[in-house]
Amino acid sequence: MSRTRSVTASATGVNRRTVLAAAGAVSLCAGAGYALRPTDSQAATTAGAPVARSRQATAAPLAPYTKGTTLASVAAPRNGSGYRRLGDGPGWQRVVRDELAAPKSGRAARRTALAAFVQFTDLHLMDVQHPLRLEYLRSHDVHAWRPHEALTVPGAISLVERVNALRGAPATGAPLHFVMTTGDNTDNNARSELEWFMKVMSGGRITPDSGAPGHYEGVQNSGLKLYWQPGSATRDHDKALGFPHLAEFLAAAVREVRSPGLALPWYSTVGNHDALPLGCYGSHADPYLAEAAVGGKKLMDVSAADAKKLQDAIKHATDPKGAGYRDFLKAHARSMRSVTPDDRRAPYTRADYLKAHLDPAYQGHGPAGHGYSSANLDAGTQYYAFRISDDVIGISLDTTDPGGHYEGSLGTAQLKWLDRTLKDNKDSYAVVFSHHTSKTMTNTRPDPARPGEKRHGGAEVVSVLSAHANVLAWVNGHIHKNVVTPHRAPGGRSFWEISTASHVDHPQLARIIELADNKDGTVSLFTTLIESAAPHRTDYADLSQTGLAALYRELSYNAPGANTTLAGTASDRNTELVLKKG
Repeated sequence: MSRTRSVTASATGVNRRTVLAAAGAVSLCAGAGYALRPTDSQAATTAGAPVARSRQATAAPLAPYTKGTTLASVAAPRNGSGYRRLGDGPGWQRVVRDELAAPKSGRAARRTALAAFVQFTDLHLMDVQHPLRLEYLRSHDVHAWRPHEALTVPGAISLVERVNALRGAPATGAPLHFVMTTGDNTDNNARSELEWFMKVMSGGRITPDSGAPGHYEGVQNSGLKLYWQPGSATRDHDKALGFPHLAEFLAAAVREVRSPGLALPWYSTVGNHDALPLGCYGSHADPYLAEAAVGGKKLMDVSAADAKKLQDAIKHATDPKGAGYRDFLKAHARSMRSVTPDDRRAPYTRADYLKAHLDPAYQGHGPAGHGYSSANLDAGTQYYAFRISDDVIGISLDTTDPGGHYEGSLGTAQLKWLDRTLKDNKDSYAVVFSHHTSKTMTNTRPDPARPGEKRHGGAEVVSVLSAHANVLAWVNGHIHKNVVTPHRAPGGRSFWEISTASHVDHPQLARIIELADNKDGTVSLFTTLIESAAPHRTDYADLSQTGLAALYRELSYNAPGANTTLAGTASDRNTELVLKKG
């Protein structure tokens, strides 16, 4: 029988490796010296070769702290019913998880930090005026469209600002190495969204607008009561629930904003919404969809019965190529409204995604390619390995299935590469990153580019990871919910699966993850959730970049039909996860 206990963060020892970890971030920020080197070039040539170590310097460690994390405070409702305004609420305590190893007394005084980093996941940056969006599914499923979707860019920038303000890792005090995004960085596989994502992460000015410059053309000024009409007096369904009238909301939502870019190196993992049109149609999707994406017609309203048919087809993957969706749009052509065409809304390819990451204009604090290399481009792959610290490597997987559908899998070549990379780096601990979770890798539809290659589900990935004693964690997203799962294998080998909530659905969280050697035969993984830097309280008169980010959180809390369990239980949030050393 396992036990969970609430504890508070305590001071820990900091060893040479903590100092080296700091040096990695510092020298990368300076653009010289230490490199967390991507090795997917080895995946294309000598796959699985040991990940290279690099020259490191020294830097002073920091003390543990809680400021700016959910240990200190979490946004909470100030009133008890109806549309709920948010304010400062109590923080979430840290919970010790002992299912995989018994925590030993005195470990806080003995432990030394191995690595610390931040996970972003499911940012879902949205071009909300895109003609192919599925907002009209709301007539059947109220949560199919969210009232806050026009604010994804200022919301994501505020998350970047939060990370930049952190003084280090909350539990160990170690400097943060990097940020890793675990997919669904964009929402609709649109080039406009990809450009916004790259600028959010690396810094720059962003105008989250497409079509007619400075003029919103979408469901929120359509006059349709199905959607929140913030700038009009229309008594829509959301205003009936207490959503406010904000006359300048849409004008503010499409104005230019500025991201400072992350002050840390950042790495990228691909998700189904990045790789596939609408996150579900295959890489071989019907050409009509690409034409409609840049065209001048947008469907905004269908019957609940028609919406259910389309949503069921997506859910059950009966239309992976999108031919049925093409026919659906053609059947509703007379109901479409005119919008301004825009070539920037075109779908982007796997090569486009890689080229954007390799573009020096988006390097920010590095590394060059953000994990990807020219070898990825040559081989058409989106997985790689990199050195986190002296004792830890990171492995980023591509779990999207090019055959279509939103659930994932791995091809045989990638699964074998994963096994070899873990084997050839057996002297280093390993953290594996992916978009999909073990339970959502159930889609084994063949890749159109590799029709003869077998696809493998989550159970097989768990089996491979469990065969290697150096695996500490599998970090992922996709399910928009905080869930921490123990995986135990014969022979005492075990690892933790850490799934983190999205930044588009409330509670809009990211996660700090720390690795520490307890010097007693165990390792601890600390997980600490963070919100964006925007204040918990909103001011309807403040439609500045920061004000919009605060409003983004409050609107998401009140979104009709929203799942209220996405924060997970206390044991899925701020934790200490104990493991036996392999």
